Amino acid sequence: MTRAPSPAVLRELALTEEEYQRSAQLLGRIPNPLELGMLGAMWSEHCSYKTSKRLLRELPTRGDRVVLGPGENAGVVDLGDSLLCCFKIESHNHPSAIEPVQGAATGVGGILRDVFAMGARPVALLDAIRFGDPRDRLQRHRLARVVEGIGFYGNCIGVPTVGGETYFSQEYAGNCLVNAMCVGVTTRARLVRAVAAGVGNPVLLVGADTGRDGIHGATFASVQLDDLAEERRPAVQVGNPFLEKCLMEACLELCGHEALVGLQDCGAAGLTSSCSEMAKRGGVGIEIDVAEVGRRESGMTPYEVMLSESQERMVLVVERGREAEIQRVFERWDLRSDVIGRVIAEPELRVLDRGQEVGVLPLSVLVDGFSERRPPAAMPESVLTARSEDPCALTPPWGLEEAWLRLLASPNCADTTWVHRQYDHQVGDDTVWGPGSDAAVLRFKGRPDGIAITVDGAHRCSLLYPARGAAMAVAEGLRNLAVAGAEPLALTNCLNFGDPDQPAVMWQLEEAVQGLAEAATELGIPVVSGNVSLYNDYQGESIPPTPVVGLVGQLAISGLPPGPAFRASEDRIVLLGEGAPSLTGSEYQRLTQSGVSGPAPDLDLARERAQAALVRELVHSGILHSAHDLSVGGLALALTKGCVLGGLGALVRLPSPESSSNRPGDPYQALFGEGSGRYLLTVSPDGMSTLEAACRRSKVPLTDLGLVGGEVISFSGLARISLNQARDVLEQSLPELMESR
Repeated sequence: MTRAPSPAVLRELALTEEEYQRSAQLLGRIPNPLELGMLGAMWSEHCSYKTSKRLLRELPTRGDRVVLGPGENAGVVDLGDSLLCCFKIESHNHPSAIEPVQGAATGVGGILRDVFAMGARPVALLDAIRFGDPRDRLQRHRLARVVEGIGFYGNCIGVPTVGGETYFSQEYAGNCLVNAMCVGVTTRARLVRAVAAGVGNPVLLVGADTGRDGIHGATFASVQLDDLAEERRPAVQVGNPFLEKCLMEACLELCGHEALVGLQDCGAAGLTSSCSEMAKRGGVGIEIDVAEVGRRESGMTPYEVMLSESQERMVLVVERGREAEIQRVFERWDLRSDVIGRVIAEPELRVLDRGQEVGVLPLSVLVDGFSERRPPAAMPESVLTARSEDPCALTPPWGLEEAWLRLLASPNCADTTWVHRQYDHQVGDDTVWGPGSDAAVLRFKGRPDGIAITVDGAHRCSLLYPARGAAMAVAEGLRNLAVAGAEPLALTNCLNFGDPDQPAVMWQLEEAVQGLAEAATELGIPVVSGNVSLYNDYQGESIPPTPVVGLVGQLAISGLPPGPAFRASEDRIVLLGEGAPSLTGSEYQRLTQSGVSGPAPDLDLARERAQAALVRELVHSGILHSAHDLSVGGLALALTKGCVLGGLGALVRLPSPESSSNRPGDPYQALFGEGSGRYLLTVSPDGMSTLEAACRRSKVPLTDLGLVGGEVISFSGLARISLNQARDVLEQSLPELMESR
């Protein structure tokens, strides 16, 4: 065995001693410092997925509308008439925890490049962000700065931020989550792949000059956060959205150009990953001379050049002899473009410095040489104990009205206009429904159709039931598309978990991926792209299991979707579906009880699919005056939001035990229980018979709850609050928190 570098050096590279020994064995020699740094980046969890790859193989990735699935910069689905939709979601959690503005901004920049690297013009951004208790000053600071970073980058580059999810829980206090999703459109003729081909073809690096920012960014994302996290601030990239706007336009202008062979974002692990992955896909190699790389700092070493994660850079392979044609396009956009290397026949990444070889690694070692990991997984005994508890057995700490108002004041239920008013969601003039809707809806100019997009995180019950919680996220995404009238096409996922070397976390990851796979399969929604973010820990404490999914659906734009707002007095309020509400993992339980406990919430995927199909049919029929799915906050929140958004009160009665599986005498569960499979709809009295007939035909339960109207929201005989009071609580809770000192 060779003598390994010091533990401190290996830790900086995110390599174990066993991995170092494996690299030396595969190479038949000791890797030099440059090669070792490149191996550390490419073998890191962030780049290699060495812990999760075996699990991800279980996800369904094929479908009639799938053009390209996992393995490319973004997934691609067919919208018909040669139009394609590209989309992906990724995390930027660790950088955002220590440098919120730039961490969030460069997360947006990176996901934008993933999409336009496919030749697709980005048309929408969404985010899923999670923080600790907003009553804490540090958490308010992080939220404000992350929102600033997201808005700063998206607004400057001119891509609308049309939706997202904001969630608070103390478990995210040390390690916030910042997931960004981008959606773009292109045509088959302009679709580009990240592949190198043609021995002798030149390799170009275009965009920003290369600096020292972001070095070891990939390895930083593959270790836990601790008290020394601030020392890793230099690993956070710095973004320039105005430069990226020019880079995006130049790259999109070139897509479809016959001289363009391949295009790749230069992101995590910098030139090392972009060049090696392009070469690997093409069955060739690449040679780079770092002396040809434009730099913004003097004295940079080959190590720094190869591992820099400076933003706003792309790598291109073009046909030999036609470099000047391509470079003229970048010159017109005032962008630098350098020929830094060439495609070679040998399947290796070869690094030169002024013509002298300073490192060479076979792609079989650099890209595929890592060993897949299978850490031990075990369900904690505490989970079994918590599962056996009955959350309904505890005496409620508040009366129904006070509990209702406290729920509305929770930042997880309150209006999030404070967040999305800082985003431009109308730029491009294609946003039909923006932030605040169940799903964002975008039109296509000159076409009768559009797309609906939603981002949803796993239910809080994931702490006890990871598979159920992940599946519930997919089901909620399906319902969000359904109330917009959209047929689901595919999904992307971002799996946020703690340290997989902890058996409890590994159990959570295995279970969650299984639940995601089951839901995607049963609901017929293939997974076309995604990201895994592990080691989301602070001081050894892991975040809760947090799979996030982004779904894209297609719909006919024949009129506005009904939306959640109640529209007319005397409309009937009905509950469609038969999912049973549960307090397990609910927002009510978070507010009243420590931890998560209780039996798994109800979920029937076959029923979800059938009910979603019926809701889409009802939306397209035009009989619905409003439509909203029940999720966080249960019936109480859905009803209140419908009233507040429409400026109308409501008089309703609770569903009977027979129709909802509630236990008799448990209004807390009926009002605040969460779960799957339920929609709150309003319809005119004249349309009620048509709605009932459609439900009978589809064998979907329908419960008449009451009437829209008045200035009071009342659950008959149990609780009532005025419309003005509900509006004030919903709309002012988050701004008051954020403006408090």
